[in-house]
Amino acid sequence: MVDFPLHLFNQELEAENAKLSSRLSNCTCSEKEKKLGSSVVNFSVSSESAGNETKTKKSKQQTSDYDTSIMNHQCKRYIALKLMYFGQRFYGFASEAQMDPTVESELFGALKKTRLLVGDKKESQYSRCGRTDKGVSSVGQVVSLFLRSNLKKACSNHENSSQIVAGEQLEGEIDYVRVLNRVLPEDIRVLGWCPVPIGFSARFSCLSREYKYFFWEEGLNLSEMESAGKKFIGEHDFRNFCKMDALNVHNYRRCVTSFSISPTDVRFEGNQLWAIKIKGSAFLWHQVRCMVAVLFMIGRGFESPDVIDTLLDTDKTPRKPQYSMAPEIPLVLRSCEFENLKFNCLSDAGHALREHLMKQCLTYHLQAAIFQEALLAFLPISTDQSTSNNGVIKKKAAYIPLMSRPTEPSYAERRAKLNSRA
Repeated sequence: MVDFPLHLFNQELEAENAKLSSRLSNCTCSEKEKKLGSSVVNFSVSSESAGNETKTKKSKQQTSDYDTSIMNHQCKRYIALKLMYFGQRFYGFASEAQMDPTVESELFGALKKTRLLVGDKKESQYSRCGRTDKGVSSVGQVVSLFLRSNLKKACSNHENSSQIVAGEQLEGEIDYVRVLNRVLPEDIRVLGWCPVPIGFSARFSCLSREYKYFFWEEGLNLSEMESAGKKFIGEHDFRNFCKMDALNVHNYRRCVTSFSISPTDVRFEGNQLWAIKIKGSAFLWHQVRCMVAVLFMIGRGFESPDVIDTLLDTDKTPRKPQYSMAPEIPLVLRSCEFENLKFNCLSDAGHALREHLMKQCLTYHLQAAIFQEALLAFLPISTDQSTSNNGVIKKKAAYIPLMSRPTEPSYAERRAKLNSRA
């Protein structure tokens, strides 16, 4: 018996594998999933070689991974999802900053795990309403993208085209809220979904965004803050109330449509929790936190409400004074408004969602009770502990008025610097 050369045998197997792969890529979705699930053949030749064993393991691992391109032959529909998330542990909403975890990375992880995603992020025509910063929360963020659909519709194009489900039909559709909430982490939840037309964009179709910023009263002059905040209403150049991105943003005019300060029903040790509510068509990077920071200076009596007029007058004040933004944790993207969008949540999914949110509220109330218990057990501070550094009493830093502080480069100066590098 003549031994057949091993390398020729391998070549024949590789050629046969290539033929099968080519045929597999041209088959319909159901055939493709069936073949991927049960008919993938490993053509590796058995050997005692460790290298060949490694290749075999790698091949098996690759076939077990979920390939979103498979879903390109499934029925799909373009939908909007309404999200809430508690932002404390996230590096913002968007995942472009290469910092994990982000809300977006967790969302796409859940979409892949549930096999709802059609293609990759770009192929799904994904868009988001806003990019909240690190630590910022939301109860009304909206994203839009193509997701797999249960509803069947005849292909209008050739056989391998994706079948697109349009219209308002909901009966028999995947319960996107229930499916996603079962795999999302506890600090992210889908609140509802809605079918949207193909031309819809969660970013550009949004009519307005509303933010809430929570704060404790703590002796602030709330009437002065509200009087100053009303000056934000209308269309203004907000370059002195944002983090300037001269490379990508050239228009700093934005329209604020409403501003209010109102109490919540939360009190602690005689201190009332209040909320600033700001609504506008769109906002610049860090705009709300910069606005709130200046309002706090006014509330503490360090600045006059007229400083708002001075900062909004960019001819008079072309360079932003240096000041720190308000903390990010109390900021919430409360709602995003769209025309004719009605988000759906089936009763079972709604009950589960309500139960989850109630559980989270109770958990955080328990944590607050533990910290309050620590306060009650706190030992009184002796008089000799009020000094430090060899008995020298620390003095509070003197407040420097905003218009007397060092300033950042103006937009014109930033652009000139960018142009000089080009």
